[in-house]
Amino acid sequence: MSKFIAPDIKNFVAWDYVVFAALFLISSGIGVFFAIKERKNATSKQFLVGGKQMTCGPVALSLTASFMSAVTVLGTPAEVYRYGAPFIIFFISYTFVIIFTSELFLPVFYRSGITSTYEYLELRFNKSVRFAGTLIYIVQTILYTGVVVYAPALALNQVTGFNLWGSVFATGIVCTFYCTLGGLKAVVWTDAFQLVVMVVGFLTVLIQGTIQNGGPNNIWENASNGSRLAVFDFDVDPLRRHTFWTIAVGGTFTWLGIYGVNQSTIQRCISCKSEKQAKLALYLNLVGLWVILVCAVFSGLVMYVHFKNCDPWTAGFISAPDQLMPYFVMDIFSTMPGLPGLFVACAFSGTLSTVAASINALATVTFEDFVKYRFPNLSEKMSTWVSKGLCIVFGVLCTSMAVAASLLGGVVQASLSIHGMCGGPMLGLFTLGIVFPCVNWKGAVGGLLTGITVAFWVAIGAFVYPAQPSKAHPLHLSTANCTLANNTEITTLAPTLPPIRPQLADTWYSLSYLYYSAVGCLGCIIAGLLISFLTGPDQGKAVKPVLIRPVCNLFCFWSKKYKTLCWCGVQHDSTTIPEDSENNMCKDGAKKAGTDEPLQNGFNKETQSHLPGYNHHEKSYTNTNIVTESYF
Repeated sequence: MSKFIAPDIKNFVAWDYVVFAALFLISSGIGVFFAIKERKNATSKQFLVGGKQMTCGPVALSLTASFMSAVTVLGTPAEVYRYGAPFIIFFISYTFVIIFTSELFLPVFYRSGITSTYEYLELRFNKSVRFAGTLIYIVQTILYTGVVVYAPALALNQVTGFNLWGSVFATGIVCTFYCTLGGLKAVVWTDAFQLVVMVVGFLTVLIQGTIQNGGPNNIWENASNGSRLAVFDFDVDPLRRHTFWTIAVGGTFTWLGIYGVNQSTIQRCISCKSEKQAKLALYLNLVGLWVILVCAVFSGLVMYVHFKNCDPWTAGFISAPDQLMPYFVMDIFSTMPGLPGLFVACAFSGTLSTVAASINALATVTFEDFVKYRFPNLSEKMSTWVSKGLCIVFGVLCTSMAVAASLLGGVVQASLSIHGMCGGPMLGLFTLGIVFPCVNWKGAVGGLLTGITVAFWVAIGAFVYPAQPSKAHPLHLSTANCTLANNTEITTLAPTLPPIRPQLADTWYSLSYLYYSAVGCLGCIIAGLLISFLTGPDQGKAVKPVLIRPVCNLFCFWSKKYKTLCWCGVQHDSTTIPEDSENNMCKDGAKKAGTDEPLQNGFNKETQSHLPGYNHHEKSYTNTNIVTESYF
């Protein structure tokens, strides 16, 4: 059997190591800086949520960096290279996700005065639902973080020859170090720095790749000739891997599970000093998501044009599609020392930001939902040390999970599948609580179990019985100009499938991975509503208005009668605030006031202006934690 001769790709030189090492040193230095700066204010609240006095700028950058991880830097260009540019349709998904998050979910979480997102589940349902939600989130985040840690380590192994697992553990150690030292503030500001590195790395690759391949017009013409620009495929077949509908609809459900109810996102939003600042952070973050998405998609197109006559993956020069991007970078920057190091720093920036955010969020939910619940009288000093200890524990767990990630295939599909399996049912659970006041705790638990079962069923089935290539529609990749050892032709092996495939393998198990979240979410909602009606729905009068978002007001704005009917008994137009809602809303109590003019948040203007946390001048809810220090 002939061996293929790969082009002469050089490994790292001294300047590459300098650039790459600078990323780790600066990231660690930020953690040390905040550890020293905040040593006199070392409370658990300060450590976990930054004293709830952050502003929109760094939070927006942090959100963008955390969810645009190495999965995006390495995986998205490889997806575009193999399947074309339909991935750009995610800009529609991102837009809907940010709108729903900022207008539906965030106001409820922010005004409830919670630290852990899953505190809401106890306020709305009971302790059992809260603990179930927390456990699922912990499993989901550890699995996802394993994929994120493994991806850049694979890239570094490909381009430098570094030991793969040494890279994995180096990543985990650095993330755990600055997260444990500096808490949320270190995570947010390190994310901001790492996002800059990501954008600069992408732009450098785009500029150099475009120059080497004949300019933008040539890139566009060759990509079009290679069918890479066929973006809008309106086929409604849910078994097709990527169409307009799977990305626009399925992608919205998937990313809404990541953004709308995810602790990592909501924790940073509620760390803002006002609800207006939190919403602004989300909308600014949307711009960042668009920028990174466009950079990743165009990088894939440039990479396709560069390799259009010799695909290194088909030719056997690399072993996995996720290695395409680092291979491409080492080729175009072979005579430019330091720039390959910048790209690897770009990939690692995405990983460091995501892993650190995950570790901080895991420590927060574990402390708030388990430790603090079991030991309510812990001193502030002990609470802070326990929080730091949890960061170390989860740092070790997330790093170790990278071993399992090596078995999951492509990083993009693996990461979004994990979010779909766990995030979809969780999205359904929070939607039941926030939108449907009639749902009781039995419906919530039953719906969650149903959603998890259905989502895992289809995802595991798809892993065991992969979909036929005809549903994925991979585009043609040429090896016509590849150099071989004996000038023989390349033999491409056809993908093999299990010899025996059950009937569901080509229907249910072939469902696009982007629909996993929708299946889990809708399964949870439908089952939750049915179980609630069978077991006796909750009476709306017993549900506190601050825990419900009256979305029906948007559809029944012309009739107060129909709006009231759709409120299901929840007192959204109440002129008084129930006495027992004091701790649940703002934790500092509430003054009673009255008028007949209702607002969509459930309170009239006069009542709202007297609520703790409501700032009359800003016309927005603000945190009641008064901190004199300013954090830009």
